Amino acid sequence: MKVLVPVKRVIDYNVKARVKSDQSGVDLANVKMSMNPFCEIAVEEAVRQKEKGAVTEVVAVSIGPVQAQETLRTALAMGADRAILIQTDQDFEPLTVAKLLKAVIAEESPDAVIMGKQAIDGDNNATGQMLAAILDWPQATFASAVELSAGKAKVTREVDGGLQTLEVSLPAIITADLRLNEPRYASLPNIMKAKKKPLDVKEAGSLGVDLKQHLKVLKVTEPAKRAGGIKVETAADLVSNLKTAGVL
Repeated sequence: MKVLVPVKRVIDYNVKARVKSDQSGVDLANVKMSMNPFCEIAVEEAVRQKEKGAVTEVVAVSIGPVQAQETLRTALAMGADRAILIQTDQDFEPLTVAKLLKAVIAEESPDAVIMGKQAIDGDNNATGQMLAAILDWPQATFASAVELSAGKAKVTREVDGGLQTLEVSLPAIITADLRLNEPRYASLPNIMKAKKKPLDVKEAGSLGVDLKQHLKVLKVTEPAKRAGGIKVETAADLVSNLKTAGVL
């Protein structure tokens, strides 16, 4: 069974993002970049499934600038077998990313796609669902446990009322939630081995996908700073203040 794992290069989660002075986007100059944490969980799950014997090959794929090769090398050091970079300097919206992944899937014919439920930069939580829709594949999102077997996947997901277990036919899209696993640290020997694993680079324009963007960013601003709180003496005062604030 072959599993495809899309991974995204994002600002490291320990870094405080800064808005550009012209409010056209987030300043990425000299900022530490890392693999999106949810993508790390997806890579870890695919590698664990391989270690269990349910998967025979793990292919990591990323869509981004040439520097995204570093992100893919991290996936290879974690245990992926090979990697594909769809190189572009554009920051594509989720629908375009899904279309590019569909083109890669058409070439690779994986049995399953395991991917992070969202990226921490845009927090859109949309690409996995869009990819399932345009492929007409089953989807199991927010996975907290995954069991792969011949022709099907059993996925446990956390919902408001507890846990929900789905069984989907393969090929399918599975998106990873935070509690699916704890990603491993890549050891130095595995980092060295990863440098010799195959990493193919393709231009985004070579996949025959319409790259026209449908969304336009008008302005990026920092969140409003939180105002200081107040203490109330009684529950009635609390209700009164909430009504004044328009919350109730």
